[in-house]
Amino acid sequence: MTSQVTLPLWAFILILLFAAVTFASHFLFPSVRWFFRRRMERAVKRLNERLERPIQPFKLLRRQDMIQRLVYDPEVTQAIVDHARAEGVREDVAFERARRYAREIVPSFSAWAYFGFAIRAARFLSNSLYRVRMVHQDAGLAQVDPDATVVFVMNHRSNMDYVLVTYLAADRSALSYAVGEWARVWPLSRLIRAMGAYFIRRKSRNDLYRKVLAKYVQQATGAGVTQAVFPEGGLSLDGSLARPKVGILKYILEGAVAAGRDVVFVPIALNYDRVLEDTILLRAQDKGERKFRAKISVIFRAILRQLWLRVRGKFHKFGYAAVSFGAPLLLSEVKDGRDRPEALSETIMARISSAVPVLPVPLIAFLLLRDGPMTRDALEDAFGVAMKRLEGAQVHLPRNDRDYALEYGLRSLKERRIVLDDSGVLRIPTEKAALAGFYANSIKHLM
Repeated sequence: MTSQVTLPLWAFILILLFAAVTFASHFLFPSVRWFFRRRMERAVKRLNERLERPIQPFKLLRRQDMIQRLVYDPEVTQAIVDHARAEGVREDVAFERARRYAREIVPSFSAWAYFGFAIRAARFLSNSLYRVRMVHQDAGLAQVDPDATVVFVMNHRSNMDYVLVTYLAADRSALSYAVGEWARVWPLSRLIRAMGAYFIRRKSRNDLYRKVLAKYVQQATGAGVTQAVFPEGGLSLDGSLARPKVGILKYILEGAVAAGRDVVFVPIALNYDRVLEDTILLRAQDKGERKFRAKISVIFRAILRQLWLRVRGKFHKFGYAAVSFGAPLLLSEVKDGRDRPEALSETIMARISSAVPVLPVPLIAFLLLRDGPMTRDALEDAFGVAMKRLEGAQVHLPRNDRDYALEYGLRSLKERRIVLDDSGVLRIPTEKAALAGFYANSIKHLM
């Protein structure tokens, strides 16, 4: 027992390495994880004290546990069997495919990433690019049953919608977005997952994928996770409100029924004096397809260009961005709401459309397109008549001054050469008519 064993140096180093790894994996790592877990739980507890809707325990589950819970769900298991039979593959192959879908969908929410980084970044970006205004905020959400699942439903004008609503709803809850495939690029995808968003393939017709996605949404809804959904399903290509789709909404209703929960839909309407992607969306509209060529490299170049303009003192904000929170709609108050998702989606979209904020640029573009070229005096008269017609709508007048609003909106349109002044006559050139229509369409349903 006391005899000596001689080992080569490389073998001794290898043994030490194995011992160090074993010690770390069995003693050090669990202790470190426990330490950070406890700190996170205390931080979440403090956060929940100031949020209208506390962070649900479901969002704080380990991502691997959520994936396992999803792929071993009885309905997903049956879908795996059906998929294997339909595709003529082994069930273990179909199971791995379902697991891959689950890894693709399931987020990895981090309270620090959301409230420590994302909220600050959203606030900075929103206020750097726009003059952000809350046109209307309904207080009804605070009076709703705390056990109900809250779903923010909004029109989709720009990818800035995610940023704006995250910033403005920071004191209400942590939102879980359904994000399209455009954001599945590194490192953006890791940040989006850490914020609690889940990725979806909007055009997938794969039954197994749809079942995994449906079951995740149902589990999140049943657990009370606060979600944010775009009923239109994608960005508006021509600026007008589109007919709602029922995909995600149907999954939410199924999850609410299974869990016996009520659902509160909070309508949010957004509008902009300038949409960052306007020309990209119009080109897609002309081609009749929803494929955008806005690569991540193009986005970074645009950001660097704006930063350079800011350093040189030549940067100007892109006008006003307005948000309106409408009155909450309780699922239990909608007749046959659980059984008729199409009718429910139409009701939700009607509430969103009535809450769309009216801004100077869209209103002036609408008047010039409707009435044709006119003098400044004629535009002032038309602007005044429109303001009277819009009584009761969510109108934002900069500085609460109608004359300044007209001047500001007209100046913004002239800077982009959407409006030209020909010897005192204001007109929209033919080549800019589609761009002017993009902004006018956002409020045409109110006129």
